[in-house]
Amino acid sequence: MTRLLIVDDEQIERDGLQAILRKGFPELDIAQAKNGKIAVEMAAELQPDLILMDIKMPGMNGLEAIEHISKDQPGIKFVMVTAYDTFDYARSAIKLGVKDYLLKPSKASEIVATVGKVLGQIEEERMSAETSKRQEDALRKVLPVIEADIVTQLLFDHVHEVHLDELVGLLGESAGGEPFAMCVLLPQGAEGLYAAIREKARQAGGGWVGAMYGRHIPVIAFRDPARSYRSQALALARELLSVADAGGIGGTSPGPGLSGAAGGSFVGIGGVCHSLDQIRQSYQEALIASSDPTVPVKYRFYADTPALGMVREGLSAKQWERQFFDRIRLGEWERIEADVQEVLRRCESEGADLLLGQQRALELLWLASRVLLEMGVETESPLFSVQARDYRQLRAETDLLLARMRHAFETHQERIKPDAIQQIRQYVYEHSHEDISLEAIGKRVGLSPFYISKLFKEQLGVNYIDFLTECRIDKAKKLMGDPERSLKEITFEVGYHDPNYFSKVFKKMCDVSPTEYRKTLLGKRGS
Repeated sequence: MTRLLIVDDEQIERDGLQAILRKGFPELDIAQAKNGKIAVEMAAELQPDLILMDIKMPGMNGLEAIEHISKDQPGIKFVMVTAYDTFDYARSAIKLGVKDYLLKPSKASEIVATVGKVLGQIEEERMSAETSKRQEDALRKVLPVIEADIVTQLLFDHVHEVHLDELVGLLGESAGGEPFAMCVLLPQGAEGLYAAIREKARQAGGGWVGAMYGRHIPVIAFRDPARSYRSQALALARELLSVADAGGIGGTSPGPGLSGAAGGSFVGIGGVCHSLDQIRQSYQEALIASSDPTVPVKYRFYADTPALGMVREGLSAKQWERQFFDRIRLGEWERIEADVQEVLRRCESEGADLLLGQQRALELLWLASRVLLEMGVETESPLFSVQARDYRQLRAETDLLLARMRHAFETHQERIKPDAIQQIRQYVYEHSHEDISLEAIGKRVGLSPFYISKLFKEQLGVNYIDFLTECRIDKAKKLMGDPERSLKEITFEVGYHDPNYFSKVFKKMCDVSPTEYRKTLLGKRGS
């Protein structure tokens, strides 16, 4: 219900205004105040939407009362009621935000018309606020989807500059600090903890949580300048691990050289990057740090992890590791096998203990299985069937495990329908106005979101977010040809929740604002 307060030092004036307004607007809740001081007190208690304020009153005059009330309740509207039609009063009233004025005496029709106009503004603002609240609620529901897609694109693809800054802003998070990545490895059967992990990361201010693949949950965190990197990362790792511990599934780690990832929960922590463009490397480091969950604690920094590879052909250890990851993603199995065997030959030539060589081989095999899982290729956990008696037998066992991975990879490639990406493309175009995500599409077509992202990039030349945006902007252009639709309506019809974000993306994609594009479009049709 809309509340109105009449302020005038003359009873007859207050009653007269109330009678006119009661007849014109029977739904109004009307109260009266006989001076400025009482009006200030009643405004704080009643929270009126509109005040009709007499200017000339003893003690605190109307302008002073308006100034006091507006300081604490800036949303209240005012209509000035005065017998003095002077420039000074009008100028002061305008500065205080008075919406209109009524001269004494005024006809009933003038009073109803003036008050009705302001009540109409109040109703419009109320409806706009309700719409904004619904939009905010809808945005809050879809934010986890947006967050997961951003992480997916950053770690396994590349987000176009048209979107990254805007999407980051949409999350309401600060990405100003230097980023670093973490990999949360859940134990077998704990996949249901994903939502709890995501909520814990949000509560801890831990940045963004990506979609889960296998039992891995990627996290992108941002440096807090008030804390050291290690203390911040350790605190966040412990918070995330506490979720699994609270669920009673922390588990125990297996012995060295055995199943590794089949044990309890674990967090690998990558190094700090200068920008989000480098976060993919940090996540690879986090994967490497989590490749051996047999260490006494349940977390490990990449900086504390022995290098998996070696300097070769002028490559540093980090460059070797990056090359190893890329070769797995590209399916270059001869080179992968050569890389792993060279590590074993190096261990043997340096006189390393056989158990150490076996552990190094398992670390590489485990990483290969994790990268394959990103691509939607599920493989059995790499386990040696027997304890090797010498390096010759270890090399043979390693080759056998690599052959199984290669077979799984090639079988998966053959199983993918040649027109899979076209089916996905058509689905995205038809449903682009909805809150769809790579994860949701993956469940629909039976592929991992990471593999779908890879398919988009390789076969269409654009990533998923770019294509989704192109679909939405294309539909928006078509809808702009209808002059009956407002730009705000079009924003929501094509799948955006924020008109300002839509406008920025449209301008970056089309080099003109939606308003300018529409003027040109409708102008051409009218000529």
